[in-house]
Amino acid sequence: MKNYFKVLGVVAIAGALSFQSCETTELDLRTNPNALSADQASPDFLLNQIQLSFRGMVQGVGNIGAELTRIEYMFGKNYVNVYQPSSFQGTWSTAYAGILEDIKAMEALASEGGLTYHSGIGKFIKAYALVTLVDYFGDVPYSEANLGGENFNPSVDSGADIYAAAHAMLDSAIADFNAGGPAPQNDFFYDGDASAWVKAANTLKLKMYATTRVHDGGIDSGFGSIIASGNYISSVADDMQFTYGTNQVQPDTRHPAYSADYTVSGGGNYRSISLMSYMDNNDDPRTRYFFYRQNAVTPGQDGSDPALETLQCSLQTAPAHYDGYPFCGLPNGFWGRDHGNDEGIPPDGFLRTLVGVYPAGGAFDDSRFDPLGLGAGAGGNGITPILLSSSVHFWQAEVALASGDAATAKTHMLAGLADSVEKVMAFGALDSTGDLSAAPSADDVSLHASSIEAAFDADPTGGWNVLGQEFFVSLYGNGNDAYNFYRRTGYPNNLQPNLEPDPGAFIRSMWYPSNFVNTNSSVNQKPDVTQTVFWDNGSTSLY
Repeated sequence: MKNYFKVLGVVAIAGALSFQSCETTELDLRTNPNALSADQASPDFLLNQIQLSFRGMVQGVGNIGAELTRIEYMFGKNYVNVYQPSSFQGTWSTAYAGILEDIKAMEALASEGGLTYHSGIGKFIKAYALVTLVDYFGDVPYSEANLGGENFNPSVDSGADIYAAAHAMLDSAIADFNAGGPAPQNDFFYDGDASAWVKAANTLKLKMYATTRVHDGGIDSGFGSIIASGNYISSVADDMQFTYGTNQVQPDTRHPAYSADYTVSGGGNYRSISLMSYMDNNDDPRTRYFFYRQNAVTPGQDGSDPALETLQCSLQTAPAHYDGYPFCGLPNGFWGRDHGNDEGIPPDGFLRTLVGVYPAGGAFDDSRFDPLGLGAGAGGNGITPILLSSSVHFWQAEVALASGDAATAKTHMLAGLADSVEKVMAFGALDSTGDLSAAPSADDVSLHASSIEAAFDADPTGGWNVLGQEFFVSLYGNGNDAYNFYRRTGYPNNLQPNLEPDPGAFIRSMWYPSNFVNTNSSVNQKPDVTQTVFWDNGSTSLY
């Protein structure tokens, strides 16, 4: 379901969170005269900010998960140094000082006013945020968090306990949505449809059951109960996503990846050679939607000359450990970077491959090969995918494959692929400048599905590599579930290696943020990034 970023909602937030005082004669102030006090707050304005902060948190950490799983390009050769304690300070503040604190304030107001719909959204977002913090950091504060002056040094709770608490929150959220309270002024995700939120809550529970599958020694019976109920995200129309607009300033409502790539100086990010290679080699029908090529040929590819100034590695030979893997560039004009490349930035802004119409609202690749800049394509009218029907099929495929039922696993994998292709191809219409006659035909889609089915049957890992690769492709735009899948299964085990031959141990969990450990006497920084999250099986095949 598509709900567009409402500019008026943002303006309302700004008004709600900035209460201006004309003057004061009291110098020893105990409260901030410019802050909104609890008795002046609006639950609608608070909920606006909660939803926007939630979107920002998901998009931010989702990029990290995507980089680690080669969905996006990762800068930095040595894993221990790629993400520093300072890297997640913003995420930590957004979660604890923003989302959780605002939910605490809103829930009090919602309770007083009988606003069960507001409360349900708050509980859902709180559960999602806490689970995501556990997935990335392991044990984090929960029971002692957000107590204000009662505790300035909250201790961490076990990740397993937080997961259990999140399950309970979601049960309570579902009860709230079913209570029939009035819809909020702005529901950025489901536009006032409480039943859609119930499906999303149940789908988040499915995600959690799948994530803890290995730790629990098998899938929890709750997974099957939800599937049997049918009350979860089961079609593309039910997908949970945040939809952006096209406004450039005051406020900038465009997808952040679009804002970075479609500029007056050209592309700002590099696409993953690993992902582009996999999709191009398999004639994936989503390729033209994911990537926009600004040039027809990449230096050193398709018989073209190398180019020192714009693509230095085109003059180099692949490192020995890259035997059989793509290196530096790809045929057909796909211009990106290898996993772990930490080179400087050459003058290639109008040469490198840009993010496409899906998910960022960029351009559909119709082989025009024109350099693009500000305002091109769909103008940034993309999405942050959060919970998708395709993901449910991939979780079901994982559960079936883990139990030895390869046939059922393949059926669900192909269903997940079909949902993903349906969703992605619908975005072509957003680019009014694109020539959709270049779009894949129904036969192209069918042939691709057949080739993936055959690859699954021939996979020497019993289907795990193909399942993992296809799941990762479907998660383009949010790599959180890919990072989880990779750690709990150890697959795919054929991803492009880090450019550095010895990059160190893979990141099993992130460093605690500096603004947490430096100001909290109850916690110590982790000894390294190999510390596992409670549900991580500790597979040694990650690289």
